[in-house]
Amino acid sequence: NDKLQQLINQHRIMLFMKGIPSSPKCGFSRQIVEILDSHHVSYDAFNILEDEEVRQGLKEYSDWPTYPQLYVEGDLVGGLDIVKEMEEGGDLKDLLTGDMTD
Repeated sequence: NDKLQQLINQHRIMLFMKGIPSSPKCGFSRQIVEILDSHHVSYDAFNILEDEEVRQGLKEYSDWPTYPQLYVEGDLVGGLDIVKEMEEGGDLKDLLTGDMTD
């Protein structure tokens, strides 16, 4: 779990995905990368296909069974469906930019 926490906190916005942002290995990962890139925010990504221990461990750690998984400031935001809902509702931009004032 220490390794997972270090990875999750490696960057303020951390994406666990299949592939890497420049070469996603599934459509869901590609879509979430496109959404993040559209906000021009700095984020880091981890290719879960290269580390089976992280791939399985993170599912248990987060209690989230699928990928991609997006974390902001160490907290799980969710997968593509939740990120899309937040994007459509206008909440994602505030979360990503750290502007949570209303």
